[in-house]
Amino acid sequence: MKAFHVLFCAALLASVVSAREFHVSVGGSDEDNGSSARPFRTILKAAQVAQPGDVVTVHEGVYRERVTPARGGASDAERVVYRAAPGEKAVIKGSEIVKGWQKVQNDTWKVVIPNGFFGDFNPYSDRIAGDWFNPRGRNHHTGAVYLNGHWLTEAATLDDVLKGIGDAASSYVRGGQGYLLNVAWLRPGQERIPAASFAAQRGIQTAPCSEGGECIGWIEHGDWVRYERVDFGRDAKQIEIRAASAARGGTIEIRLDAPDGELLGVCAVPNTGDWQSWSSFHARIKPTSGVKTLYLAFKGPRSEAAPIADLRLWFAQVDASNTTIWAQFENVNPNDAEVEINVRRTVFYPARPGVNYLTVRGFTMMHAATPWAPPTAEQIGLIGTHWSKGWIIEDCDIRYSTCVGITLGKHGDQWDNTSANTAEGYVKTIERGLERGWSKENIGHHVVRNNRISHCEQAGLVGSLGAVFSTITGNVIHDIHVRQLFTGAEMAGIKLHAPIDTEISRNHIYRTCRGIWLDWMTQGTRVTRNLLHDNGPSEDLFVEVNHGPFLVDHNIFLSPIALFDMSQGGAYAHNLFAGRVVLRPELSRETPFHKPHSTEVAGLLNIAGGDDRFYNNVFVHPGGLATYDKAARPVFAEGNVYLQGAEPYANEPDCVRPAQSDPGLRIVEQGESVYLHARVDPSWHNPRSALVTTKRLGQTVVSKAAYENPDGTPLALSTDYFGKKRNETAPCPGPFEDPGEGQVTLKVW
Repeated sequence: MKAFHVLFCAALLASVVSAREFHVSVGGSDEDNGSSARPFRTILKAAQVAQPGDVVTVHEGVYRERVTPARGGASDAERVVYRAAPGEKAVIKGSEIVKGWQKVQNDTWKVVIPNGFFGDFNPYSDRIAGDWFNPRGRNHHTGAVYLNGHWLTEAATLDDVLKGIGDAASSYVRGGQGYLLNVAWLRPGQERIPAASFAAQRGIQTAPCSEGGECIGWIEHGDWVRYERVDFGRDAKQIEIRAASAARGGTIEIRLDAPDGELLGVCAVPNTGDWQSWSSFHARIKPTSGVKTLYLAFKGPRSEAAPIADLRLWFAQVDASNTTIWAQFENVNPNDAEVEINVRRTVFYPARPGVNYLTVRGFTMMHAATPWAPPTAEQIGLIGTHWSKGWIIEDCDIRYSTCVGITLGKHGDQWDNTSANTAEGYVKTIERGLERGWSKENIGHHVVRNNRISHCEQAGLVGSLGAVFSTITGNVIHDIHVRQLFTGAEMAGIKLHAPIDTEISRNHIYRTCRGIWLDWMTQGTRVTRNLLHDNGPSEDLFVEVNHGPFLVDHNIFLSPIALFDMSQGGAYAHNLFAGRVVLRPELSRETPFHKPHSTEVAGLLNIAGGDDRFYNNVFVHPGGLATYDKAARPVFAEGNVYLQGAEPYANEPDCVRPAQSDPGLRIVEQGESVYLHARVDPSWHNPRSALVTTKRLGQTVVSKAAYENPDGTPLALSTDYFGKKRNETAPCPGPFEDPGEGQVTLKVW
């Protein structure tokens, strides 16, 4: 025993002695030894020599390089740590400064750069393309031009850049051209009324209709059409609207006599896949009869793109020898300013899979020429884990990525971007992932926490297969896909495929095209205590073709569309839904479900819809659960509160619907803090609310799995949004336990 003790101490001492700290400084040299007295010049040099247990400390300065870690740690306890020196700002950029600009005309300048400057990767000839990508009829490149750190917008043609600033800008501001949604016809009573029969209009343009004739097209926020002598028949209770939407979706308010007249009902139209992919949408209205003048007022979400006056364009041409870039600089000589261009595809990304147990802490990382990152290809982000295990990415500022900020994605192979945009192609991707070691033992278990992620034109964070068993918490994600010059099926603040047993918690997501998108194999996933607002034109949360179980609890959803449910087997508890809830089955695709807490596929089935649970939520106009009246499978609802005209599920017992129920919700940002202002009435409490537990939630119909913790233990929602203990016999509906009465102000971030 004594010999063993001596041996153990010797081994421990050897481990401690072998762990080293390497220093990096802009004043250092890669010929030195990396000590504090003789630091390296580049982070890459430290990455080449760092071994498990070592720490790489990077001191203040700007580092223009791609960090390619040669190896990872040996375990969670023996990591390779990359960190900014405490209290110092270390910036890693994928860009380089360029000089030699020559004025051409107006505010347009050009620079000619030898192609050798870019090495073997030129972002200005690198076109964005891939599965589920739509270029909207023009070319897009992974290059970018920056003035004082902020990017300009790539133009479609050189002529647009040569014009004066603002002369061509309206073509690059989504909201100026419209494409929100199309309307073919409406049916108030028994008669189908073609869209082209409207009597007056504001702001719209008509378009050919694949269903015959003309339709209302290219509608924007604030546009409207008027129909006269509309016959509602006798006591009509709903209006059917035939509509389509390409990428953005929107909301139609049905009003009497004026664009802001009496509100009859509201119809939310999500992305239907294309502007000619028609679906029928039904808006419940209060019983109405007789002949009326009817307005459709379009309140779809506005684009958050830059105002025209602030828009600056660039354009590039690449020939056999040179890359020529034209860019607009108003009242600025670019040779006297900091003008940078993308030269590197990524900033921090391993060259091969399986570089495990890395910590990346405290850096500002920016300016990467990242490619489109669909779920069927290797997903390369400004920083990414590359099919590895056990990374921690924390306290970083990640911004200005052409496509994606952080990727927790799949491996690459010869099948990348060959799926032909089909469900079958992704099923094959899953099969190949399993062959490449996709399991709880080998992949995932990442922690992404307390980062700020912004200015990415595809997504803030994506992960296909590689995000399993991970935690994404405490992040601020904003200004994602706001320019909307291209589109596709992968844009969101957070977009995950197969987030099995993954927790998405305490994130603040705003000014994104869509907040959180969970697509395929969301099982054992928990979305909890997130704050989402000002997202659109799509919704705060989109759950697509999942069979569950997954849990969505204690979230604050404040955007016009709160939830788009194209799944089944979800549990929603103690949320505040201040926007609409949209339900749509998906019968054309068979998607996988898994054995509990495993990547092993147990079967495939389509999405009939339903098998959801809604307990102790608060719904505020125009939200509600009436859409679930038509769900194919039973829905369980109890303890919910419906305010400001929100409609309950038909089979919900004893729901609370106060007559005077406007909470006056208002979000206010003060510096880094966010406050929710609301009026709270104690009569809104639902006496049927009860503690939400594993036992109460039961099992899903398809996967036959329980709503439980990732380790298989039962769960109980015993604390609120703030972590305050709940009344276990009669918890308060909504995210907050006992928020107060009357006018209240809650610091929610």
